[in-house]
Amino acid sequence: MRKDFRAMLVEAEGLGELFRVVKRAVESVLGVRRAGLELALANLPENVEAVHEVGSNTIIMNRRYLRALLGSSRSKLEIKSRIFSLLLREYLRSLGVNEGEEVRVLSLRVIREALGEDHPAYRMVFEEAPERGSAASYDLEPRDAELVKDFDTDNAHYIG
Repeated sequence: MRKDFRAMLVEAEGLGELFRVVKRAVESVLGVRRAGLELALANLPENVEAVHEVGSNTIIMNRRYLRALLGSSRSKLEIKSRIFSLLLREYLRSLGVNEGEEVRVLSLRVIREALGEDHPAYRMVFEEAPERGSAASYDLEPRDAELVKDFDTDNAHYIG
């Protein structure tokens, strides 16, 4: 299984394809899934990389953080691994896992079983400091939010 998810992650192009890998890994490891999520990019406070507001269908990713990550000297695999870990964390929250340590433990389990402990995504989550601030303490109704097209299309059916 690890080789399949590793290959899917390497081959993924764009946020929608990375999210598809997240969803498949979670379903494979934990046996749960959710459809109908949207991703919005917005300028959030510096210490908030991404957030899912309880009760919403939207994951909001910090546009500034994403730009800095994409412009960094990290390898493509490291960048994809970081985005994977952020989307995984917020996807777990969208599934109702809201306690920080439980999100971390489940993230490590999904990554370990899908990608392996030797994968950069595992190291990133394992070494990550506890969350610095509660996203709930910020005004997360950004007026500059932009929806990412073709984000969660697994269940999209078109009438032809």
